[in-house]
Amino acid sequence: MTADERYDRFAARLSAGGVVIDPWLEGSPRFRVVPLVLPAERWRALARVGEQLAAVYDEVCAIVADDPALLEEFFGLTPVQRALWLTSQPLWHGIARADVFVTAEGFAVTELNSDTPTGEPEAVELGRLAAQDHPDLRDPNEGLRERFVTMAEALTAALVDAPYPRAAGIVYPTEFTEDLSLVRLYRKWLTEAGWEVVLGSPYNLGRDDEGRATLFDRPVSLLVRHYKTDWWTERSSAWSDETIPDAAPLTEALEAALGASVERKTAVLNPFGAVVPQNKRAMALMWEHVHRFSPASQSVIERIVPFSSRLESLHAEQVRVQREQWVLKSDFGAEGDEVVIGRAVTQEEWEKCLALARPGRWIAQRYFEAEAGADGETVNYGVFVVAGEAAGLYVRAQPGATDVHALSVPVLVGP
Repeated sequence: MTADERYDRFAARLSAGGVVIDPWLEGSPRFRVVPLVLPAERWRALARVGEQLAAVYDEVCAIVADDPALLEEFFGLTPVQRALWLTSQPLWHGIARADVFVTAEGFAVTELNSDTPTGEPEAVELGRLAAQDHPDLRDPNEGLRERFVTMAEALTAALVDAPYPRAAGIVYPTEFTEDLSLVRLYRKWLTEAGWEVVLGSPYNLGRDDEGRATLFDRPVSLLVRHYKTDWWTERSSAWSDETIPDAAPLTEALEAALGASVERKTAVLNPFGAVVPQNKRAMALMWEHVHRFSPASQSVIERIVPFSSRLESLHAEQVRVQREQWVLKSDFGAEGDEVVIGRAVTQEEWEKCLALARPGRWIAQRYFEAEAGADGETVNYGVFVVAGEAAGLYVRAQPGATDVHALSVPVLVGP
């Protein structure tokens, strides 16, 4: 059997599951067929890193709740972004994904995607097929469904006054197709747990006479939000030479969602409070205000979080001449967008980026060298954290920085 025939057979098995039905990207395979087998101790170590990072971010949110002036003075949040936090604080977490790399000095993290984390469908479906082929090994994602549903139900019970309908709305950008597998997975999980599920965009939100949020006029007690926090608010490009059309906040949708949440009629998952930890300047806070963290979190920050600073807090000439030592990240860039790796661009390109970076929107983070395999690929271990505890693993492999062209890899855990 040729490699193409083997992948075609694998793609047919994957698509038959009805969740991930796009095994190719631009005509090339999106997935590896052969699973990565992790020693149990490596999986436990990765899980611990994910949990420790989530705990640090929880302290970030506690610090901001105690000192709300940071919202504007440090994070530079817009008025509507501040409203998202102030109406949700201290809630920010439900499910997140910590991106972890292995270096010669140990583990290093690039972010905790605490807003609209992705990769769950690929991780779950790849793990399911790999476990069928290797029943002697363990799928680290086998419990992700139960953990997610349990967390969603607990969040609803805690934040919504009874009685409430067992109905959930999944809100996502319906004009995009890349995350439809995630929508299908969440709908499948919730439906199997006995929830009625309605799909729609923020433009389909409203409220009924009792104050509950509605999606296509159907009252829901839970809004699963797969629509980025900064997309609900005032929008402007992180680049000073770029203008974003339709920059106004989604006022009516926010009035429905936030109003229903504040009045304990509808819970939001992930909470809108994710606007603070999702902001990359949270990593700058970890270093610039490290003295405000607990000793345990200070140790975690120094060990796994690369040194980070607001771009404007560093000497401009230092950043300019030390191009290869820095990575630029915008405040709400995600999945490789608005990330500039100094050693991957020319000096001319670097200086142009520095000149066009909109003030107050960027951090500079120390570059770290992730270990590469014999094939030159680095591995991004995406540790899913649900309610503060590790619950799954999404692995991607690619030469250089992780982007949309990275291959998703099945992962199993050895004895």
